Amino acid sequence: MSVVRGDPLLANRFALEIDGITEAGFSECSGIVVETEFEERREGGLNAYTLRFPRGSKLSNIILKRGVTDSGSLWKWHQDIVAGRITRKKVSIILLDSTGTEKWRRNLEEAFPVKWSGPELKADGSSVAIETLEFAYHGFT
Repeated sequence: MSVVRGDPLLANRFALEIDGITEAGFSECSGIVVETEFEERREGGLNAYTLRFPRGSKLSNIILKRGVTDSGSLWKWHQDIVAGRITRKKVSIILLDSTGTEKWRRNLEEAFPVKWSGPELKADGSSVAIETLEFAYHGFT
């Protein structure tokens, strides 16, 4: 019997697509969490353990960080949301292998930006100006 071992993917090779268009330059992506809530019940005469029943799952918001650029597409999308013009899009988080080939993809269905944080500006610093975007969504595919 032959066993094929797959090497783990590195967390520093990823891309982001919004409605099929690759948005480059994100330095961080966090919050990829799905948590299933459950209810515990004790059954009479059953003392060895507590029964657990799933109630539903909840999704955490996805948080993306990138260096500020002169591209205004994400800012405009967020400003449309602020103005009440809700446009939901498919956002894909893609992990790449060392050759740049797609190996892992999570599609966030009906995503929209819910928070934008601007960069911390310091006159005595020399770091890249980082903006943060937070997305809500309605499920993974």
